[in-house]
Amino acid sequence: MMHIYKPSKEEILAAAGKTVRDVIAPDLLVLFCGINPGLYTAATGYNFARPGNRFWPTLHAAGFTPRLLKPQEQQELLTYGCGITNFVARATATAAELSTEELVEGGKLLKEKVLQYKPQVVAFLGITAYRGAFSLPKAILGPQPETIGETQVWVLPNPSGLNAHFPPAALAQVFRELRETLSMK
Repeated sequence: MMHIYKPSKEEILAAAGKTVRDVIAPDLLVLFCGINPGLYTAATGYNFARPGNRFWPTLHAAGFTPRLLKPQEQQELLTYGCGITNFVARATATAAELSTEELVEGGKLLKEKVLQYKPQVVAFLGITAYRGAFSLPKAILGPQPETIGETQVWVLPNPSGLNAHFPPAALAQVFRELRETLSMK
């Protein structure tokens, strides 16, 4: 059984400004793009590691993974054609600490990354961050008319447990709609 590391309060607070490595490879089916790492995630070094974050359960419920993965198993996502990156690399206590300028700059860097790695789809996790980063104030959830090179763009709800607009079943359904459009391996 895998030991799950739980950082101390001090370690979490000390994680401000740290980064977490991307889970990425060329030609993925989907590259999930979070807003930025939270402090808990940065303290552990694993994406979406905070207890209560619904990313991993949602991926499983939507059929992206055959079983519920733990954040410590994030590299296994690559075997299912999925990866993870973020708009902004630095960890903060809340995404509200990020400036619009940081999101815009993150959007530019993300475009370069998508053009380099060429995923089938890039799926942004959070409509507000997507709108701000790309100056698209009227963007809605789902597939977008814009592309990045040959890569389709989708916007999905933020899987944070704080996103009360999407209970787990509704969140899984929106993610499932994306999965059903992919040419799964």
